[in-house]
Amino acid sequence: MLKGKHIILGITGSIAAFKAATLCRLLKKQGAEVKVVMTPLAKEFITPVTMATLSQNSVLLDFFKHDDGSWNSHVELGIWADLMLIAPASANTISKMANGICDNLLLTTYLSVRCPVMIAPAMDMDMYRHPATQKNLEILRSHGNIMVEPQEGELASGLIGKGRMAEPEQIVEEVQRFFEEKKKSVTQPSL
Repeated sequence: MLKGKHIILGITGSIAAFKAATLCRLLKKQGAEVKVVMTPLAKEFITPVTMATLSQNSVLLDFFKHDDGSWNSHVELGIWADLMLIAPASANTISKMANGICDNLLLTTYLSVRCPVMIAPAMDMDMYRHPATQKNLEILRSHGNIMVEPQEGELASGLIGKGRMAEPEQIVEEVQRFFEEKKKSVTQPSL
């Protein structure tokens, strides 16, 4: 169970963004509080209204709320969260994360979080296996980020290969496993 856990769900511009709706619902059913941060391109694949309804929180898209001038604090989000889960993580966002570029709220939040980060890549097989993408993934692993490996199968392009985002149920299992292992490491006596 994820009761009382604070999870930032980052959604990037990928056809797999539709899976974020199920992922959010499953996290909520496990008792997690979920705040969604979307990249500007993510809105082209899934609506903020859908994610706000499922998360029961306003979706964070921009630094500023243009109607009243208030701002969304990436620092406050970074302190609030127990885990940042980026699913789907596009090749574009992975590249920016690996290189410290923060040109949207999701990326700025990523650089601000104090909690662990779990990443579920999603892209076409050629993009996934490209040396630049593999290098960026290795950089992110070396920074301590947790990868939920993409699956092999039919991709949006119609090609068959590795690059499909893991299914939401598998990602939730990974999240649960992460918190169980974290709890065990805290409760085990030192020798």
